[in-house]
Amino acid sequence: METPPFDAEEASGGVNLDPAPWVQGEPSEPPPAQRHRRRRGPRPRRGGDGTAAQRFPRGPRRRPTRETIARIGVAVPWIVFAIVIVVLGGIPFALAMIGLSMIGMAELFRMTRRFRPLPPVALAAAVALVIAAYYGGQFQMIIVLAATFPVMFLFAAARGPREGGTTSAIAVTLLAILWIAVPFAHAVLLRQLPLHGGALVIDVLVATFLTDTAAYAGGRLFGRHPLAPRISPNKTIEGLAFGFVGGTAGFWFAGLYQDWLPGIDALIMGMCIAIVAPMGDLFESMLKRDLDVKDTGNVFGPHGGLLDRLDALLFTIVVGYYLAVAFLY
Repeated sequence: METPPFDAEEASGGVNLDPAPWVQGEPSEPPPAQRHRRRRGPRPRRGGDGTAAQRFPRGPRRRPTRETIARIGVAVPWIVFAIVIVVLGGIPFALAMIGLSMIGMAELFRMTRRFRPLPPVALAAAVALVIAAYYGGQFQMIIVLAATFPVMFLFAAARGPREGGTTSAIAVTLLAILWIAVPFAHAVLLRQLPLHGGALVIDVLVATFLTDTAAYAGGRLFGRHPLAPRISPNKTIEGLAFGFVGGTAGFWFAGLYQDWLPGIDALIMGMCIAIVAPMGDLFESMLKRDLDVKDTGNVFGPHGGLLDRLDALLFTIVVGYYLAVAFLY
């Protein structure tokens, strides 16, 4: 039986069955590209292997004002305290030096308690040294230091052999006396100098503070070469240079407004204080690193302990006294 021919137009009922233009093999004109709207936002970062790095939501930015305000809030009362006791002088200043000596010794003995030092001997020596400085002088202070040795022997013998060793206990006790008590006694000697003792104490304080501040700022801005990486990795040679200039200039400028302090003397005293101040800082850092301690205490709150803040002054106050006697008295 013969099949009739297929008529597409008749089968479609008059509907056009030509293929759509987008399925044809060779379109006469390329279709216009479709535009996709991009979401606005930062482009994802790529990792080292080319893959998109994971993004973490950013938390609120921390404002440094809290810590700054806390530091200022702690520093201001101590600055006022220093000014008041220097202005008053006399017995109030001597009592303040005894109190500061005891706080510093308590911090040292807390760090070295495993050596079992002799705190009663050290504290008694601190009181005796300040009294000797106030009512006597250097000779009376030497007598107190000489009397310390037999007293230490009596205490160590009465206590008997202990864990940690008697030699270590005596060494730490002597360290407390020589490093902490003797400088505070020299502060009394400096304040007791006639006519200009109070001004000289302020000059030493300002020069020491400027040395520390200039060294910190110079090290943060320009520090490249470590000064003593095994003792204090953050200190740099550039910071040391800035500290030297800052401390020298501070004491010299003070001499410009004090007619009793010649300019050349002020310059030499400022240079010596600027040289000695970082030694005191590094000395305390060396002890803390050896004892594996970050801060000596929390007397100054965010600033750390008393030894953390006055480490340089424990060196400069002694040098300042002998330079003042040499140049002015």
